[in-house]
Amino acid sequence: MKNEQAKQIVYVNTFTDGILDPEKAMLGPVKDGGYIIANTAPGCWGPMITPSLQGGHEVTQPVYVEGAEVGDAVAIQISSIQVTSMVTASGNDRTVEGHFISDPFVDAKCPECGTVNPDTIIADVGSEAVRCSNCGTAVTPFQFTNGYTIAFDDDRTIGVTLPKEAAEKAGKEGRKNMCTPEHSVQNPIVSVAPHDIVGMVARVRPFLGQIGTTPARAMPDSHNAGDFGQFLLDAPHDYGITKEQLEERTDGHMDINRVREGAVLICPVKTKGGGIYLGDMHAMQGNGEIAGHTADVSGIATLKVDLLKGIKLDGPILLPVEEDLPYNAKPLSADEKSKALKVAKAHGFEEIEETAPVSFIGTGADLNEATDNGLQRAASVLGMSVPEVMNRATVTGAVDIGRNPGVVTVTFLAPLSTLEDAGLSEIAIKHYHL
Repeated sequence: MKNEQAKQIVYVNTFTDGILDPEKAMLGPVKDGGYIIANTAPGCWGPMITPSLQGGHEVTQPVYVEGAEVGDAVAIQISSIQVTSMVTASGNDRTVEGHFISDPFVDAKCPECGTVNPDTIIADVGSEAVRCSNCGTAVTPFQFTNGYTIAFDDDRTIGVTLPKEAAEKAGKEGRKNMCTPEHSVQNPIVSVAPHDIVGMVARVRPFLGQIGTTPARAMPDSHNAGDFGQFLLDAPHDYGITKEQLEERTDGHMDINRVREGAVLICPVKTKGGGIYLGDMHAMQGNGEIAGHTADVSGIATLKVDLLKGIKLDGPILLPVEEDLPYNAKPLSADEKSKALKVAKAHGFEEIEETAPVSFIGTGADLNEATDNGLQRAASVLGMSVPEVMNRATVTGAVDIGRNPGVVTVTFLAPLSTLEDAGLSEIAIKHYHL
């Protein structure tokens, strides 16, 4: 990669096999201040019914950032997100006994011939559409407990769930209707044609469920987080790790609906070049992704990348779009500052804090552990005690569920002086026009 000339724009339309591996070749490099334009493949359900993929998702091949060294950070501005799928399907899942060895995301197997991570074919539509190429047996390690097929309007602003006949018609041309990228190998989830909910209407507001930097060790892409990463602890397959080794993750799998167009995500560099990847675009989702899955879609995303030298982070920091901030975490207006200064002077002092919103990502085995992780990360970066972060998040922010069972955001108004000491004030001031 050292001999490659850095590019202002790196175009991405190739994907991993489900494993994020710092030893594998990266695209790029992209220049500091340059752009990544990616055609992303759907996450979750498509890869989950494609046993040859070993990660549960199918994210883009990582991009090397020129000059990025371990201990730096990269700021990723999401310039645009465009949904290209016309139809998709999703729903709550259950695992199928006998269709995997230890982890249905990683070591799926054919229950008949025993082939591990078998290649598959699509046989018509329905719950048994995906079959082992070797013996023809229905082979998916996951099935729906309650599922739906959803179609979008031409402008991708609204979606409506389909009845059985319409879902099956869409499933017969799955790759076309999902606009699956050419180099993607996943089976289109619409081939299963779930139709338990009919006529439900949902607004489209897309975001990236997967975006971040490559972890310091090879791990399945969907497991690059503190909650899903629990499946790797002492696992018998090739990617089993210890609790200590899980700290090498970068929490790229967040499923936080505020990671959308206009937001900035600041990510740790834990392997040389950073290795920015993305995928698992969702058409819409409320806080928490409580069903475990939402409407995964193909799409086109444009990212602006800025290298932040010497800013060592354990996990990501999000600067949400202002309208997505909790009420108490929104930037103070000039009028509010004026009123606050009057109160201060009435009580004998002359200065109030200058602040900016910041949102720390925390992940863990459950929501309590994720909250503790987010609080500790905020305290570490800003040089505060955890109790101080607790107070600030309580009074000037909020703790919100990113994903159940174990991803949260700890959001609050942070003093600009602490952000400056952390090397983050300039980017926060620019983002919120302070």
